[in-house]
Amino acid sequence: MNLQSRQVGAVQVIRPAGPITRDAADEVKAALLEAARTHLGRVVLDASAVTYVDSKALEALVDVTEVLAASGQALKLCALNQTLREVIDLTGLAPQFEQFDDANTAARSFL
Repeated sequence: MNLQSRQVGAVQVIRPAGPITRDAADEVKAALLEAARTHLGRVVLDASAVTYVDSKALEALVDVTEVLAASGQALKLCALNQTLREVIDLTGLAPQFEQFDDANTAARSFL
């Protein structure tokens, strides 16, 4: 799993590349939680290079969302392809995430 991280203002953007499955889900979860800890909950998952997610990946995203919700924050997702949008919608998870077209728009939503 290739994870890139960049800062947009005071927001940390995490961009995994490739499918997020089993072991990669734990790695993405750890990166998101670390970014949330160091950036006061201001974290965005840029899914522009994510090709597939399995149930473990969805569980990891929900876990991060629950941690952030405890401090009044939310995990923001951006650049989801059509398949990922459908998976999140069909599983009923869409209301748990704020979704944006790109990382800059997602970062600006923290203002």
